[in-house]
Amino acid sequence: MLALIAGRGGLPARIAGSQPKPPYICVMDGFDPDALQADKRFRLEHLGTLLTDLADHGITDICFCGAIERPAFDPAALDAATMPLVPEMMQAMATGDDSALRAFIGIFESRGFTIRAAHDLAPDILVAEGVHSAAPPDEQMQADADRGAAVLEALAPLDVGQGCVVGGGQVWAIETLGGTDHMLRSLPEKAAKARAIMVKAPKRGQDLRVDMPTIGPATITALAGAGLAGLVVEAGGVILLEPEATRAAADAAGLVLWARPAS
Repeated sequence: MLALIAGRGGLPARIAGSQPKPPYICVMDGFDPDALQADKRFRLEHLGTLLTDLADHGITDICFCGAIERPAFDPAALDAATMPLVPEMMQAMATGDDSALRAFIGIFESRGFTIRAAHDLAPDILVAEGVHSAAPPDEQMQADADRGAAVLEALAPLDVGQGCVVGGGQVWAIETLGGTDHMLRSLPEKAAKARAIMVKAPKRGQDLRVDMPTIGPATITALAGAGLAGLVVEAGGVILLEPEATRAAADAAGLVLWARPAS
């Protein structure tokens, strides 16, 4: 039986709706998904109890889907079932995003659960290769996309973000723990004048079972608000939510939306 550890956004509902049997929905406090009701609510300090509850419900497979930032951790709120996990949890939370995710995956796998990737459960969620907007990329955008891909490749060993902003051959920003929204809010004004683009792709060595990059209409809105000229993603390496709405938003904003082959 499948359980979803569901975070914010529309992805959990999309995954749940694609399954032949309704999965068991688990939601961490503060990270409710769109259009999906929780069967089980939990907090990080009660992870041990969650693991027991999953086993009691006959769960064998688990899919992590939706947006979950690093939650606050209150040692005073730990329950008895979670106390033995504290050393593993503390070690995980002291590392970068990828290392932390791998550590938490290890906690579930060591208890006998199989981790399933969202795109394995619903393969059609991955963005297909091609230009998905009315506006095509020009030569400068293609060169900037190459530079952005090279930047992300170089940053992969440092375990930072999945995106960067490049325009006119210059790197204007890189995604870090603050995420895409923080990166876009921090852009200098000159980035828009350079017709900069955001480049987004999975990091080399990233565990795509639990952290596949995701875009949707809200991404386009954020890019337009930052004055960017387009979004370039890795075909087959990024989840596309609400494809029609995302394309319509790109066209309405005059943005380029391009999924190009992996470098």
